[in-house]
Amino acid sequence: MYTIEEFDKQKTKIMNYIMYKKRTEKEVRNKFSSTIQEELLYDIIDYIKQAGYLNDNDYIKKAIMEYINLKNLSITEIKYKLSIKGISIQMIEDYIDNNKEELEKYELNSAKNLYQKKIKNSDKQQIKQYLIKKGYKTQTIKEVVKCQTC
Repeated sequence: MYTIEEFDKQKTKIMNYIMYKKRTEKEVRNKFSSTIQEELLYDIIDYIKQAGYLNDNDYIKKAIMEYINLKNLSITEIKYKLSIKGISIQMIEDYIDNNKEELEKYELNSAKNLYQKKIKNSDKQQIKQYLIKKGYKTQTIKEVVKCQTC
């Protein structure tokens, strides 16, 4: 068992970690699992989740909005980046399914942007291979190449 003082002290450490940058539950567990006893860490995380400071669904939403605003990624790359953060594949898939139209439009624009950047130094076949490696759907690649030859 632990004391209220210990709970508050450790909770403050974790809150500072979370407030510095949005984190997933897995990131918090990994960071503090070696320094805080398991039961105490579990209780603190549960408390913080109930208070609304730690929510993987919110993390998904914010991370995807950041990717959309700053990067050219395929949906596959987005899934991979989120899964590395410890978010369940099911939660990621649910979010993507619920926002499919918007994300497919973003993926198409990302592929177009990459195509435009690469066309100066590469041929179409090399660009297609690059987009395939980046996880873009075949249909998206066909659409981008067809659109560029119009």
